[in-house]
Amino acid sequence: AVRAAKPDAQVNPGFQRQLKLYEAMGCAVDTSSVLYKRYRLEMLSERFSEPQDLPREVFAVDPTTVCQTVNTEDLYRCRKCRRALFRSSSVLSHLEGMGPTAFAHKRITDSARLSGSGQEKCTSYFIEPVQWMEPALLGVMEGQLLCPKCTSKLGSFSWRGDQCSCGRWVTPAFQIHKSRVDEVRTLPVGNFQTAKT
Repeated sequence: AVRAAKPDAQVNPGFQRQLKLYEAMGCAVDTSSVLYKRYRLEMLSERFSEPQDLPREVFAVDPTTVCQTVNTEDLYRCRKCRRALFRSSSVLSHLEGMGPTAFAHKRITDSARLSGSGQEKCTSYFIEPVQWMEPALLGVMEGQLLCPKCTSKLGSFSWRGDQCSCGRWVTPAFQIHKSRVDEVRTLPVGNFQTAKT
């Protein structure tokens, strides 16, 4: 009816995106959904030119502050000091990029291009911000992510985004290198829980 009166009328693209997100989450707002978390972070990165005061709900709970109850989520620890850093629910997956061809602007040599297997894997986890990161994130657009216990470098962050090793651009990027953390999987055995590293 509106287009009959004004043919160039269109639905706001931001609203269309929200409707698609709502549909992808099963027509319910699921705040634990990876899709919802990524959308919320993208909206924050657009809103803040320099994040000074971030809402508390942006940060995932620090795994060291949660009481030690039975939890089936994988836990990621600093490889150097073993401090718990984040849980598997904080990992924000992304579609794999095009591999070395995505880095053409960086003048990768032909030999480096040929050494790629075509199945480029991500060498980092992109996660939602965790409470221990808050002091590093406030007031700056990008920087390093250091272990809160031993201060070894874990990765980096950029509200503007960063490129994954697979070639995909992720915005905003809270990137933890897989080589700097250990994944601890909890496996149920009978009535007991055991951790496997």
